[in-house]
Amino acid sequence: MRRLIWPALLVAGLTLVACGGGGANAPGASSAPSASVTPAAAPDINTASITVAGTTKTVLTNTKGLTLYYFTSDSATSVACSGGCAKVWPPLLAMSDTATASPALPGKLIILDGANGKQILYNGHPLYTYSKDSVPGDANGQGLFGKWYVATPSLAAGAKAYNY
Repeated sequence: MRRLIWPALLVAGLTLVACGGGGANAPGASSAPSASVTPAAAPDINTASITVAGTTKTVLTNTKGLTLYYFTSDSATSVACSGGCAKVWPPLLAMSDTATASPALPGKLIILDGANGKQILYNGHPLYTYSKDSVPGDANGQGLFGKWYVATPSLAAGAKAYNY
């Protein structure tokens, strides 16, 4: 009989602890819903100073700090790099219907809903990262094939190439 008392007491004790622990109806517990704080979304585009072709330049970067590029075959209304090209040159896609930049850039940001999804354009140029850039500061895509160039805050609408 003594062997049955200890397990019964243990089960009863655990049941009391489990049922009596500070739930929403416990004395002193608040029934108000808990507020969750949502951090502000990071800007889609930032800037950084990096070395491009031996010269320090301010370039546009994505939220991870990777260099952004534009492709001279694109236009403000048509994206020429999609499919397999977009695997090598991943497009900068918007997470919302409005693109943001920090700091404020002199150019215009718009979103083109096209073959790659909601791609962000700066002054009419669709933006991309380069798959061979692995860390912030890399600019391995600069000048490739005479068609890919780093995007800078001074990139003009309709510019064909930004020479360094």
